[in-house]
Amino acid sequence: MGADTYVVYRGDDVLCVGTARECAERLGVSEASVRWLASPAARRREAARPGRLVAERVVA
Repeated sequence: MGADTYVVYRGDDVLCVGTARECAERLGVSEASVRWLASPAARRREAARPGRLVAERVVA
């Protein structure tokens, strides 16, 4: 089983597509941060304050 794929975006702009490690390296954050960005809490915060980073975990 391979690693999960994440899509990280800000608003309508896709910033990164890849594993948590790849996205973390590209964005200069930790892998845990990328995984947190895909959490329901991160989505609620983005809804309250648009323009924050948000990630979606892609299930294949």
